Amino acid sequence: MSRRFTVTSLPPAGPAGTSDPESQRHPAAGLRHLSGEDAKGDGNPKESSPFINSTDTEKGKEYDGKNMALFEEEMDTSPMVSSLLSGLANYTNLPQGSREHEEAENNEGGKKKPVQAPRMGTFMGVYLPCLQNIFGVILFLRLTWVVGIAGIMEAFCMVFICCSCTMLTAISMSAIATNGVVPAGGSYYMISRSLGPEFGGAVGLCFYLGTTFAGAMYILGTIEILLAYLFPAMAIFKAEDASGEAAAMLNNMRVYGTCVLTCMATVVFVGVKYVNKFALVFLGCVILSILAIYAGVIKSAFDPPNFPICLLGNRTLSRHGFDVCAKLAWEGNETVTTRLWGLFCSSRLLNATCDEYFTRNNVTEIQGIPGAASGLIKENLWSSYLTKGVIVERRGMPSVGLVDGTPVDMDHPYVFSDMTSYFTLLVGIYFPSVTGIMAGSNRSGDLRDAQKSIPTGTILAIATTSAVYISSVVLFGACIEGVVLRDKFGEAVNGNLVVGTLAWPSPWVIVIGSFFSTCGAGLQSLTGAPRLLQAISRDGIVPFLQVFGHGKANGEPTWALLLTACICEIGILIASLDEVAPILSMFFLMCYMFVNLACAVQTLLRTPNWRPRFRYYHWTLSFLGMSLCLALMFICSWYYALVAMLIAGLIYKYIEYRGAEKEWGDGIRGLSLSAARYALLRLEEGPPHTKNWRPQLLVLVRVDQDQNVVHPQLLSLTSQLKAGKGLTIVGSVLEGTFLDNHPQAQRAEESIRRLMEAEKVKGFCQVVISSNLRDGVSHLIQSGGLGGLQHNTVLVGWPRNWRQKEDHQTWRNFIELVRETTAGHLALLVTKNVSMFPGNPERFSEGSIDVWWIVHDGGMLMLLPFLLRHHKVWRKCKMRIFTVAQMDDNSIQMKKDLTTFLYHLRITAEVEVVEMHESDISAYTYEKTLVMEQRSQILKQMHLTKNEREREIQSITDESRGSIRRKNPANTRLRLNVPEETAGDSEEKPEEEVQLIHDQSAPSCPSSSPSPGEEPEGEGEADPEKVHLTWTKDKSVAEKNKGPSPVSSEGIKDFFSMKPEWENLNQSNVRRMHTAVRLNEVIVKKSRDAKLVLLNMPGPPRNRNGDENYMEFLEVLTEHLDRVMLVRGGGREVITIYS
Repeated sequence: MSRRFTVTSLPPAGPAGTSDPESQRHPAAGLRHLSGEDAKGDGNPKESSPFINSTDTEKGKEYDGKNMALFEEEMDTSPMVSSLLSGLANYTNLPQGSREHEEAENNEGGKKKPVQAPRMGTFMGVYLPCLQNIFGVILFLRLTWVVGIAGIMEAFCMVFICCSCTMLTAISMSAIATNGVVPAGGSYYMISRSLGPEFGGAVGLCFYLGTTFAGAMYILGTIEILLAYLFPAMAIFKAEDASGEAAAMLNNMRVYGTCVLTCMATVVFVGVKYVNKFALVFLGCVILSILAIYAGVIKSAFDPPNFPICLLGNRTLSRHGFDVCAKLAWEGNETVTTRLWGLFCSSRLLNATCDEYFTRNNVTEIQGIPGAASGLIKENLWSSYLTKGVIVERRGMPSVGLVDGTPVDMDHPYVFSDMTSYFTLLVGIYFPSVTGIMAGSNRSGDLRDAQKSIPTGTILAIATTSAVYISSVVLFGACIEGVVLRDKFGEAVNGNLVVGTLAWPSPWVIVIGSFFSTCGAGLQSLTGAPRLLQAISRDGIVPFLQVFGHGKANGEPTWALLLTACICEIGILIASLDEVAPILSMFFLMCYMFVNLACAVQTLLRTPNWRPRFRYYHWTLSFLGMSLCLALMFICSWYYALVAMLIAGLIYKYIEYRGAEKEWGDGIRGLSLSAARYALLRLEEGPPHTKNWRPQLLVLVRVDQDQNVVHPQLLSLTSQLKAGKGLTIVGSVLEGTFLDNHPQAQRAEESIRRLMEAEKVKGFCQVVISSNLRDGVSHLIQSGGLGGLQHNTVLVGWPRNWRQKEDHQTWRNFIELVRETTAGHLALLVTKNVSMFPGNPERFSEGSIDVWWIVHDGGMLMLLPFLLRHHKVWRKCKMRIFTVAQMDDNSIQMKKDLTTFLYHLRITAEVEVVEMHESDISAYTYEKTLVMEQRSQILKQMHLTKNEREREIQSITDESRGSIRRKNPANTRLRLNVPEETAGDSEEKPEEEVQLIHDQSAPSCPSSSPSPGEEPEGEGEADPEKVHLTWTKDKSVAEKNKGPSPVSSEGIKDFFSMKPEWENLNQSNVRRMHTAVRLNEVIVKKSRDAKLVLLNMPGPPRNRNGDENYMEFLEVLTEHLDRVMLVRGGGREVITIYS
């Protein structure tokens, strides 16, 4: 039965003999003060603290005196050793089982008595309870039948296998039970704390079902003894003929079983103390019955009892319908027919028509109990399996048979077999007789020294019962005739209990003793099962069972008892003890299997806390016991085994999915760590193959002052991209020092974890505290992941309002991030307008994902849309791939090649080749470049205060606008011969283009054109205090939308008057701006309505002087697009055409 381990603290010796009232109201407070942290796990502080008792008053006295002044700073978190040892030595443990409820009832209305320490030793606390639970109904009602059917040899093997299984389980259980203080809770507590809440809950519920069905089996055994051997006249349903006797018996068992179950449940509900008071009486009945069997065996050796068996030929006859075992009898000088004659013939007359077999064969009478010295053991060595409906026959007897196929009249008084028997069926029926080995561990709270008593008492009890069972197999086969052994209900011996015929001094000793023992076992099952369910419910691991954790005021599990009675009624409605026994065998075997697994796992992992006092165990024994339990499950009944495993699996998955998170230091967590370590070491062997490559994301998010994520859409995109697969690390950086900002970092982690859970992102969270954001991001990129399990892709949002930042560190940090990912060979994904990206609940019913494949980046642009379209948000979007053809490219052939490439990649997409012919660099492009460069020079040269800087910028802006209006260069399209790049610019490569991300929420920037008097670019590093002047959206759209106009002489004149300003421009910047403008025009034209646009992200310039220009290039490239993802490969192929 399930109990808990309650710790009571002794009141400290204060001046007035009182304790701190706060400690009385919150008894766990002292534990938290001593342990330095809140209790974890299932909310029971004793499991996470090495000591038991403490109060605030004691805590205040821990550091009194000056001898330990050196450690006075730790007084809030660490106890003195003297206080720790005092708490360990003075604890008292009160089991919360039936004993607690009994004491609660006795103490109601009065002052609660002080709890006395339990004083039960090994013999009374473990040995005798195990004997009572192991010996049961199968020993008295079915063991003789099993021996008769299977024979001594096979029955011996059967008993030996089952007893070996329980002995190996007991060894594993002893190791677990002695590994620390085990609160009363039996197998559920041990398994759940060793294998985790999922296994513990699944196996605990299976053990609960097994205990409940065991109660049904004991009640059915009680009714069978009552109706078959004690009071047969009490039967309500009577059979009209012999063929209906079995059905009538089942109906009688259903009715009486329901009545007995109701009575027993009422007794348990009224008070468990009545059950406990009669426990010794029931145990005495069991022991007395077994002693009577051994006494009868000894007596039979020299004075066998008189139990004659009547045989017709070799067929066994039932004694119910006749008294004399003969066809004819002498009454005086006259021969008359017997009652047996009337059963086989049409009348009692000598000339009556009789059964053919009755006519051909003689009637003989033999002794049913020849005794141990009769040499009968040789005849009973081998098996005699029967099919349902056949007659029990004696081997070696002469018999004149009938023609094959002649039917047997079921109304004749033969002893028929009631079921088809085979070895595996007998194992399932017999195995419940060896269960009950958990009784000692269930009473661990009552023991004086549980770590010594549980192993000793349990193993001795199993050894005793195994010896009794094995000796009984041999003695039954040596003393009892085979046909009597195979007669399940003793019909051939006047309806006596077969094992009772062997007992001395009377069969009634066995009948009455077995009746009371089965009653007691049924009451014990109905007492223990509800408390086990209550313990599981109170742990909170199965949410829908929490209602069964409540009960009466004294803790009696009323609702759990009601559910137990309902489940028990299912077993009673089955009504056949032989059908119920294999069911509970499954659940017990599963429980024992996981006890062995728990011991084996803990031993192999060598966890530091695995230090059992019981030393005589080994992981091989546990593994053998586990294998034996699994084999027995399928031997007993393969379909019951599958059903039991399915039930346990469903419970496991339910607890994993819906159950509360528990941390009990279980072995499965240690096993997970070992498996993770092994896998990480394997990953270190080399980089993944291209076929196995998938984006392992490091998502960089920003948190606000309240530690909430600024852009949760990034995690939505992560979920859509990953679909729960691969590695995801969500990182963030806080500015400051670790000592000052650690609480904020913890809050930020909790906030990020909650958001990850809401967005269904499976991964890890890491918050770094650094003196500045740039170093923090660099640390995340360098140190994220573990071993071979590291990120290969960085996902980040475009810096919003980068032009308006006063210190300009935002875009500087962003560009450094791009450089660091390139140096680290990491892929980079930059989302622009991230606030417009869809959330997980949204669905696109149509649209497209457009990929602009300009340069080859290893295939990232191909792979990302494919992964996105696996998610429900993007599933209905089609994929379109655009590529750019130059003047000397064959666009038709490019389209064919790209289509073939996609076919080999197994990717379905529309293909379009966009031709970009060489064109004039428009005045708009020059003006855009001029504004960009002059803004950069302004910011480099100005070292004014903020107000002065703003006034100066405004004046320059006004002057530039006037100059642009006068010259109006946008209305002319001129062909220009662009000079070659200087030597410094010639080193730059086409890949060193720029990445652009536009945030739609950013406000428009003032338009400006620097005055001609600004100094050219390149005269030193940009000052961090510089200010940005930008080209407005309205101006750029207006300029681009103006069509080309004829070139007039006045326009040419104005152009040449402005040419000196353009000649000073960096021609590399002019070309880059031209590329950005032209590409943007084409992308906007083709993909304005696309749901997502992916395009190559150019790299930053090698010369850091042009960093601010890089941001402007990217801004121009991506403007007027809703959702953009810039992609930069990591320098390796990520997609392949090969299988």
